[in-house]
Amino acid sequence: MDTTARRYLAIFFASVLVALALVSAVNYRVDPYLLHQWDSPLLQRLRPTTEKLSAWGKTYAVARYRPAVVYIGNSRTEMGLPTGVRALFDGKSVFNSAVSGASIGEAIRLAEHAARVSHVDTMVWGIDAPSFSLELGSAGVEPGLTAAGPAFFARRALLNIKRGLTVDMTRDTWRILSGSYDGVCLSSLALHGQRDASCLTSRHRTWTGTARAFTPRLQEFGDGLGPTAPALRAFDASVGKLCRGGTRLRLYINPTHALTLDALYWRGKWDAMETWQRDLAQLAGRYRRQGCDVRLLDFSGFNSITSEPIPQVTGARAMRYYWEASHYRDNVGRLILARLFGGDMPPPADFGVELTEATVDGHQAAMRAARERYHAQHAEETAYLRHVLTLPREPK
Repeated sequence: MDTTARRYLAIFFASVLVALALVSAVNYRVDPYLLHQWDSPLLQRLRPTTEKLSAWGKTYAVARYRPAVVYIGNSRTEMGLPTGVRALFDGKSVFNSAVSGASIGEAIRLAEHAARVSHVDTMVWGIDAPSFSLELGSAGVEPGLTAAGPAFFARRALLNIKRGLTVDMTRDTWRILSGSYDGVCLSSLALHGQRDASCLTSRHRTWTGTARAFTPRLQEFGDGLGPTAPALRAFDASVGKLCRGGTRLRLYINPTHALTLDALYWRGKWDAMETWQRDLAQLAGRYRRQGCDVRLLDFSGFNSITSEPIPQVTGARAMRYYWEASHYRDNVGRLILARLFGGDMPPPADFGVELTEATVDGHQAAMRAARERYHAQHAEETAYLRHVLTLPREPK
C-alpha cells in the first residue's frame, strides 16, 4: 500500500472516530434517558409514556441521592408506593428504586446496589409469586450498572459514554433537539423514583388502562415462571446480607387484584404459592431470631381492597384502587405504608396480614375460605377469568 493510500485510510478512520466521539458527546450532554442525572433541571423535561433505561437512571440517582429509605420491587411497587411520605420515616430521604419488569434476581441486584452506595436504614421490598424467578426480566438491569467495586461514578461515566454510541439514543437526542420528542409526563426520577401518574392516564399510554388491560395482565400473572427454588435461595442470601449490614427490612406481598390470585388457583399454582409463603415466613423468622429487624406482610388475596369490582362488571371507566388487575394505585400504596409503619390513615382491618411461622397456616386457611366466598359472590368475575384463561365452563 503506497503512502497516499495509507494517508487516506488514516484520515478516514480518524474522521470516523471524531464523528463517533461527537455523537457520543452530544448524546451524553442531552442525555435523553437521564442516565446520569440527579437534582438536575433535565429531570423536569417531559418525556413519552414509555420510560427507557429506567434501571440506568435509578442506579445512578440512588448513588447520588444516597437515600435512607429505599423501595425495591417491580412495576407494582414503582407505580404504587408513594415517595412523598417522609413524615412516616422521621423526615429521612426516600427513593423508589423499583423498576418495571424486574424479576426477583434483578430486584436483588438493585437492593444490594442501594445498600452499597448508601447507608440504607429501611428497605421496603414488594414481591409476588409469578415474578419470583431468576430468569432475566425486562428491567434491563445490566451487570455493570450494579457491579461492586471502587470508583462507581467513573465506571458509570464510561458505560454512559459507550451507551451514547447507540442508534436509539442518537435518534431520541435528535428528537429532543428538533422539538419532536412528544413529551407527556415526567421521568420517575423527578418524583424520587415513583412513576408519574400522568404517564398512566395519558391517551398515549400503551399497556395500562383499566378494562382493556385486564385480560393481558391476568394472562401474564397466571403464566409467570415463579416462584422457583433457586430464586428463594438467592433471596435468602440477599436478605441475610442486608440484615448483616443493619438494614431494617419490610417485605410485603403485593396487593394485586383478587383475580390474579384466582388465576394462580385456576392455573394449578395455588399449592406452590402457599409453599412459597411458608418458606418466606420461615426465612423471616430465622433472621429475626438472629437479631434482624425484618417483617413479612401479605396484602394479596381476597380482601376489601383487592376484591374491588372490575370494569367488565360495573361498566365504570376507572377503578378506585387499581390501574388494572396487576397494578394498584398509590392510594393503596399509602395503605400499605400505613400498615407497615403507622400514620394517620389506618388501613382496613383485613388489609395486610403479618406472616410468621405461627400465623401462616391460619392465614392460608382463611384465604382459601375467602377464595370460595369470592367465587360464590363474584360469579360474573369468576366466569370472566375462566374465559380469559381459556378454561372450560364450570358445570352448573
